[in-house]
Amino acid sequence: MSLTRRSTLGLMAGAVLAPSFVSAQSFPAKPITIVVPYPAGGPTDAIARFVAQDLTTSIGQNVLVDNRAGASGAVGTRAVAHGAADGYTIIFGNNQTHGNNMFLLKDPGYDAVKDFAPLAGVGAFEHAFVVRKDLPAKDIKELIALAKADPDKLNYGSTGVGSGSHLAMELFMQRAGIKMTHVPFRGAAPLVQEIIGGRIDIANSTLPSVLEQINSGNLRALAIASPERNPRAKDIPTLREQGVSNADADSWAAFFAPAATPAPVLEILSKAILTSLAKPVVTEQILKLGFTMKLRDPTAFKPYHLQEIATWEAIIKASGVKPE
Repeated sequence: MSLTRRSTLGLMAGAVLAPSFVSAQSFPAKPITIVVPYPAGGPTDAIARFVAQDLTTSIGQNVLVDNRAGASGAVGTRAVAHGAADGYTIIFGNNQTHGNNMFLLKDPGYDAVKDFAPLAGVGAFEHAFVVRKDLPAKDIKELIALAKADPDKLNYGSTGVGSGSHLAMELFMQRAGIKMTHVPFRGAAPLVQEIIGGRIDIANSTLPSVLEQINSGNLRALAIASPERNPRAKDIPTLREQGVSNADADSWAAFFAPAATPAPVLEILSKAILTSLAKPVVTEQILKLGFTMKLRDPTAFKPYHLQEIATWEAIIKASGVKPE
């Protein structure tokens, strides 16, 4: 092979490798956007903003939050999946956007595993059973008895078809042998207001979305759908304490980047986010929401992610919920 040809091939190889090398060496060179695929104001949005604020200081670039709601979180998730894989647009997703939508939407427009690289598992939103103040049920056993006495009379709200609050209630109804009428909403805020207003009987909502209303007395909490009581809501007993087993349901949350993002950039982002989440000031802000933190790096999160997808796929099939 001639010297000229070898030089030409060397330059071509360098051109192929250059983008990843340059992007990793200079990253981040401009603002980063965290897409939250839900409306502003909810607990998911709050956590993303806590992290964004800290990252802005630690990485020396502005980190912005962009709320792109719609289609059970699929609108914003799809945009990130098919956007530029350069590390400048990432997403704060959850078990709905990066799990359940695969089985609940006929065409989500993305693959939750193949199209994304996990950056950091943050933890989970525990679910709490809350009821309107005048519902004649003071605990889970009384709720089950009330539902069995008149099937489908009670209604329950959720944050949308296929959301964690919907499927968590489906799981509970399977385990308890009861039926209630589903009323989906677009997000936690309108759902909570309808329960406070007495038009919705019950919801199995994430604790952060209802903790303030529980503490203020606007809602009554019957149970936590987790193995242990939450330290921010110690007076709320678990389902297991009240005789209902195998009905625990947490809605996990995690940061993701497009799968084609260069590995060095993924590593920079992952380390920066995990470092931010581990800071006491950030941790305390998140814990105040009632969120349960369990940090996982990409290596630890991947098998957890796959197992969660398999678990909830089975629950969705058993519930008979059809893709929309």
